[in-house]
Amino acid sequence: MMKAVIVEKPGDENALKIGEVAEPAIKPDEILIRVRAAGVNRADILQRQGFYPPPAGASEILGLECAGEVAAVGAAAIGWKAGDRAMALLPGGGYAQQAAVHYGSAMKIPAALSFEEAAGIPEVFLTAFLNFFMLAGIKRGETALIHGGGSGVGTASILLLKEAGVRVIVTAGADEKCAQCRKLGADVAINYKRGPFAPAVKAATDGRGVDVILDSIGGAYLPGNIESLANGGRLVLIGLMNGTRAELDLAAVLRRHLKIFGSTLRTRPAAEKAQIVAAFLGQFGAALEAGRLRPPIYKAIPAADAPTAHRMMQASEHFGKIILKFD
Repeated sequence: MMKAVIVEKPGDENALKIGEVAEPAIKPDEILIRVRAAGVNRADILQRQGFYPPPAGASEILGLECAGEVAAVGAAAIGWKAGDRAMALLPGGGYAQQAAVHYGSAMKIPAALSFEEAAGIPEVFLTAFLNFFMLAGIKRGETALIHGGGSGVGTASILLLKEAGVRVIVTAGADEKCAQCRKLGADVAINYKRGPFAPAVKAATDGRGVDVILDSIGGAYLPGNIESLANGGRLVLIGLMNGTRAELDLAAVLRRHLKIFGSTLRTRPAAEKAQIVAAFLGQFGAALEAGRLRPPIYKAIPAADAPTAHRMMQASEHFGKIILKFD
């Protein structure tokens, strides 16, 4: 048996409790990680509330990313040995003392990073990489707009895009967060509470607009996103925090050759995730090893205090990553 953060029944953050569960058994193509730290993500809140069940066959325990040491290696898990420091992208199971994961969804932790920093990398950096680089094909010299620049995905996107020579514009809901985004590397930060973001984006790009937008908001942001795109621009939708429905001006999509992508990471098969991990390391592995890709950690909280971590995320008080620590 092992300790894990469990959801007694779907509800608010008080539904999170420390409990005893069976240790995961690994398949031949999996490794078992002794978890030292796990990242907290908005998907965890949705799952806790009963709105985002894990994919078929995945652990029911919350947690989409973790970091720790390899405790056991399946016979077909190539390139890993017991004792390796590993960080992993998970379909579930991170909020526990041990987690099983397909070997292709795990990455070696660079010596420059702590377990807590490493736990804040897999979900958000791979999300940013998949959507900006693999789907939208962003290139050096282009301009990106990130909604929620202070979030885990937002801060990861800033770091990756600046490493790749992309101009970065972000939106955030407070002047302090805008300042933090600029300090992290964003070229322009727009406080969306001071007025519509689209005119500010157009002003920051001399009326041209941006090449790629990463949007986790959905809903009412769609018209502003379309207005903010340059000719040939790409909108990547990764979340629906503001609702699932909006009106779309199809004439603008046709006339300006726009592209709209919908994308999630969690439900992709293990083989596809392994390809994403390999591509990410191929492009950004050197920067990761050098410590240039280091997620800002807002707070690292003991796993027993998981309700506090979820309250922080729900209140959007954080900048960067909230981490749960395991003994």
